[in-house]
Amino acid sequence: MSISKELLEILACPKCKGEIKLNDSGDGLICENCRLLYEIRDGIPIMLIDEAKPLNP
Repeated sequence: MSISKELLEILACPKCKGEIKLNDSGDGLICENCRLLYEIRDGIPIMLIDEAKPLNP
């Protein structure tokens, strides 16, 4: 299940309030500023800072 473009346009990183984008595999949202990945589970983005995974350098 994919995130709609409308939802993606209004979502922001909860940590820095910056722009997020869908990752290549479509199962997470990436904040380049914070270098964090927010997973998408069952079509729902998990936008909790404590649940985010750091991106590899």
